[in-house]
Amino acid sequence: MIAVPVPVKRLFDWKVRGVRCVEIIGVVCVAALVFSVYIAKAAAARESAEISRIESEIRENRQRVRLLRAEATRLEQPARLEALSREIGLGPVDVKKQAVEAGLPAIAPPPVVATPPAAAASVAEPVAGEALH
Repeated sequence: MIAVPVPVKRLFDWKVRGVRCVEIIGVVCVAALVFSVYIAKAAAARESAEISRIESEIRENRQRVRLLRAEATRLEQPARLEALSREIGLGPVDVKKQAVEAGLPAIAPPPVVATPPAAAASVAEPVAGEALH
């Protein structure tokens, strides 16, 4: 048999109301383990629910992407664009319509002359004493 030191033997023999102290410590340790397993299981369930929610959002977003790509493909069909351009009076550009560098000023729109901000403000404000009709 193994020789047990006296302090350890005294700890195992120590009783509180007929129950050994080691048994009380064991029950407390088991209760702590059960509580910690319960807490870990609850946290894992929350994480699992979060993962499921994120996966469902990913599936919904993938579906939306597929629908948007299909819509873009439908809107970009050449036949559809050709029909729309004909409705508003557009047609193919004549290949022979070319501009040379010297002719660009003639076809460019005239430049817009901006009024200074001070002049624009004085035009907008009525003169004191002038009645507004």
